[in-house]
Amino acid sequence: MPAAHVVRAVSVALAVAIVIGTGVAWGKIRSFEAGINHINPIALGGEGEDGAIDILLVGSDSRTDAHGNPLSDEERAMLRAGDEVATNTDTIILIRIPNNGESATAISIPRDSYVEAPGIGKMKINGVYGSVHFEEMKKLVEQQGVDPAEAEPEAQAAGREELIKTVANLTGVTVDHYAEIGLLGFALITDALGGVDVCLNEPVWEPLSGADFPAGWQKLNGTQALSFVRQRHDLPRGDLDRVARQQAVMASMAHEVISGKTLSSPTTLSNLESAVQRSVVLSEGWDIMDFVSQLQSLAAGNVAFATIPILEEAGWSDDGMQSVVRVDPKEVKDWVTSLLNDQDQGKTEELTYSNDQTTVEVFNDSDVNGLAAAVAHVVTSKGFTQGNVGNNEGPKVTSSQVQAAKADDPGAQAVALELGGLQVVEDASVPPNTVRVVLAADYTGPGSGLDGSDVTLMGASPTTSGAVSDTGGTVPPPAPIITAGSDDPKCVN
Repeated sequence: MPAAHVVRAVSVALAVAIVIGTGVAWGKIRSFEAGINHINPIALGGEGEDGAIDILLVGSDSRTDAHGNPLSDEERAMLRAGDEVATNTDTIILIRIPNNGESATAISIPRDSYVEAPGIGKMKINGVYGSVHFEEMKKLVEQQGVDPAEAEPEAQAAGREELIKTVANLTGVTVDHYAEIGLLGFALITDALGGVDVCLNEPVWEPLSGADFPAGWQKLNGTQALSFVRQRHDLPRGDLDRVARQQAVMASMAHEVISGKTLSSPTTLSNLESAVQRSVVLSEGWDIMDFVSQLQSLAAGNVAFATIPILEEAGWSDDGMQSVVRVDPKEVKDWVTSLLNDQDQGKTEELTYSNDQTTVEVFNDSDVNGLAAAVAHVVTSKGFTQGNVGNNEGPKVTSSQVQAAKADDPGAQAVALELGGLQVVEDASVPPNTVRVVLAADYTGPGSGLDGSDVTLMGASPTTSGAVSDTGGTVPPPAPIITAGSDDPKCVN
């Protein structure tokens, strides 16, 4: 049996087992499919030879439901949607589920990314769908006399086709399946799951989006979650912080599914069915319950959320008329290929590592006064969390080293690299998420004063700034990668 068929068979078997074990009727599960609006974009590819599935998830500002029915006045008021007709696609995420079923990757493309739309030219990616939709409606209604109601589905199809092609052109990934959800659907699905857990670094109040939240961990209902992910103003990193919020919410939702709570609750399942049927558009030939089952089969945490590399977050379009997020297409393709390759191999821990996750203790075992403090300046300037600093009171060492509970600890490897390639030594006494740097007389790396650096200038963190782009703007540091594996959500701006 082909590998892809084996995966599908195992996924269905898993769903059946859950259904039987919880007493939920299989017919109820399958009824998900009956009421969903299915489309058939010709730009989609089949599943690749390796069996991997690539899904384009689009969140639109549509003021209608998935079947084209206008939202009620009460619903628009609840969503703070207003009366204007909107066709922007403000959430664009490419999801890869590899054939081995061990991991998944969700790659966000910021809404203002300035990209090449095949056959059209360069524009913000969130305007691709709407631009083509508008031109198609104009051609059908004004030039060919087609009734607007009949022209609308054709215009929508044209917009989706162009967006799929644009994402494939930017990332180098052929899209296999397409999913689209509107404002109402996001709120309904959030409520169906019982809310979503998020964490904010600072309190926020922004009346245009309705975002009014304290700092710290909190559970949001559907309407609150929509305000949380739609806020555009008063964010330190603008569109990139908005993307981080979207990823945080999706990670929390995915955690609910992976944890087994979704199919095991008849009430949750019924609420999800109603929400999905009213608000989600799916491509033909994609079994949504099979997809849910695949998510549940993932090991906890093996869903990584990442953002494409950004060249300039406050750049300008080629004509100088629009503020855009500039990207390098070649860099994006190379990065996507590398990321998906690593995630296909299950390297989630390595992918999601960031320096702030590691506390670094620095101890001086040499005769050089102030060496530990100088090296501590170096590691904190690289984004690590500072731990204890002082003279070594433990066993004497003859060569400088980084000690960690496990030799392959990502934090230990990162610290060792920053300090000139020090040896990593396994030491079970080192606490989790902590590494211990012990400096001997042989240390000549950063902070020693022997590498040409001035230790007194090492206090400023380079993570607060970036390199200068070709257009004179600042290249932002890479966005962190988060996972769906924790009950405690990652805090965001």
